[in-house]
Amino acid sequence: MDIRVLEGRLVEGPTSEASGVDRRAFGEFVGPRGELASYAFGWTTGADPHVARLSIGIGVGNPGGGTFHAVVFEHEDGHAFSLVDEPFEQVPQGGPDLTADQARAHEDLPFVWWVADHVMERDRRAWWMRHWLLGTRCIQTIEVFERREPVLLIADDGLWQLIGATDADDGSGKIGHLHHAVDEDPTLVDVLDLAPGHRASRTYVGGPWTRHPGGPA
Repeated sequence: MDIRVLEGRLVEGPTSEASGVDRRAFGEFVGPRGELASYAFGWTTGADPHVARLSIGIGVGNPGGGTFHAVVFEHEDGHAFSLVDEPFEQVPQGGPDLTADQARAHEDLPFVWWVADHVMERDRRAWWMRHWLLGTRCIQTIEVFERREPVLLIADDGLWQLIGATDADDGSGKIGHLHHAVDEDPTLVDVLDLAPGHRASRTYVGGPWTRHPGGPA
């Protein structure tokens, strides 16, 4: 059986200061031999520094079960995890909340980190969170930036490019953060794992994306 990461619900709400949006994504992990874990991760736009939260639960009802809690942060050109004491979320497969020291001493910690890596790789909401963590920049055509056209072409050519129906050849693009564009159009989440030097196109918002090698057409 292949590894499966099953996306669950996404909960969004305003922060107490109304300065951003608090997002919490939930899901389930099934390993190749039927190993089970459940997870939740979350991030808050407007928060500084950019640090996300992660909970992974295993072994509900079993003596060795527990819920591991960590922060996720930018590290070099990617992300890293660090165990913390403070619980983030309750998840179905989780047992008691573990402190950082208890988690470090747990025999299943390597499995938990393995789950975390697969969640970050396969859950589309985690791609969104990762671009927020890294502060990924993008250039948008003026029509897309002003929301007069939807994104129909997206490319990663060293700098992410978001293009609508109008050609992007007049030098009038606007620089911004990629995660803000996803805030405005969550359907972009499907291509946030686009490989460098590749592009993806669609004919309408909500339509299927087609991926191609090479930069914008």
